[in-house]
Amino acid sequence: MAENKTQVTGASPDDFLAAVDHPVRRRDALRLRELMAELTGEEPEMWGPTIVGFGRYHYKYDSGREGDSAAVGFSPRKASLSLYGLSAAPEAAELLARLGKHKVGAGCVYVNNLEDIDEDALAALIRAGYRYYTTVVHQP
Repeated sequence: MAENKTQVTGASPDDFLAAVDHPVRRRDALRLRELMAELTGEEPEMWGPTIVGFGRYHYKYDSGREGDSAAVGFSPRKASLSLYGLSAAPEAAELLARLGKHKVGAGCVYVNNLEDIDEDALAALIRAGYRYYTTVVHQP
């Protein structure tokens, strides 16, 4: 079975975030780093070259494929901030309705600017996503 493409690299999340070119994207990424660390109690880890993740969970599919992934995380992409692990918890739909300007994709929430969203709703999404992935989805 093939290994997962996105794995912990050991690279420095702080060095990665300091090198983000766009000043607004860098500012927002630094705020997300602070917020996710505070709400999860986890230190950030680089997953692949561009994802800053917090916490881990182990998954197993019926097909036999299994692996580890970040419980929650983000990536400061050129077009927007990609937020991972925030849309699957049972309460996510209600919280996303309160979030503000965003888009939802396959497992991601996309935000252009943190100033466009409700930080209380974002904090609730982070807590819910982290709890969901580390307790409900986690397969020891």
